[in-house]
Amino acid sequence: MQAPRDENNVPGILGVLNTDGETVMAVKANPTTKALSVNNNTTGSDNGPDMALRDQNFVPTMLAVSSADGETLVSLYVDADGKLLIDET
Repeated sequence: MQAPRDENNVPGILGVLNTDGETVMAVKANPTTKALSVNNNTTGSDNGPDMALRDQNFVPTMLAVSSADGETLVSLYVDADGKLLIDET
């Protein structure tokens, strides 16, 4: 997978597939509303490393700061449809 790019060569955002923890996937959004596509109330997984994986052009996947300690970086996962996994509480 390579990050899609706009006419200014800016890459789209990437996540890591939750089922294997190593496949780089483009994160999807609704083309009409521009809203991020999400899969809510998911449990995620412990697959893969907590580091930014990269696509074939070295574009990194997204990272977030751990809610447990506020310091550790964790990979953000997407499902097979490119929806960002979230757990809204």
